[in-house]
Amino acid sequence: MDDRPDQEEIYSQRIKAGKRTYFFDVKATRGQDYYLTITESKRRQNSDDSVSYEKHKIFLYKEDFLKFVDALQDAVDYVREELLTPEEVAELDRPREYDERDRRDVPAAEQRPAFDANRSDDSY
Repeated sequence: MDDRPDQEEIYSQRIKAGKRTYFFDVKATRGQDYYLTITESKRRQNSDDSVSYEKHKIFLYKEDFLKFVDALQDAVDYVREELLTPEEVAELDRPREYDERDRRDVPAAEQRPAFDANRSDDSY
C-alpha cells in the first residue's frame, strides 16, 4: 500500500476480519524517519454487483508510539473489565492462528529491532 513513491516500506502485516482487512505498515522517509500507517479496508458490494473498497488510514509517527500503545491498551482493558462478559473475555483470550502469508518482512540484514512499548527512548 504505497502512499508516496519516496517512502520505503520496512514491514507489513495484514489482518483479515470479515469484510474488513487491517494493514499495519512500517515505513521510512528518505531521511530514515520511521512511522506506522494503519489502514482499514472495507469491502463493499455495489448495486451493479461490482466490488469497491472503502479505506481509512491513520499515520502514527514514532514520537507518538508509546502514547498510542498506552491509550489503546487502556481502552482494551476498559472494554475487557467493564463491558464484556466472562465468556466474551475467554473468547478474546483463546489462542489464534495467523496465516504467515499475512506478514511480510524485509531481509534480516535490513530489519530494525522490534518495537518495545516499555522502552523509554526514541531510538526507533
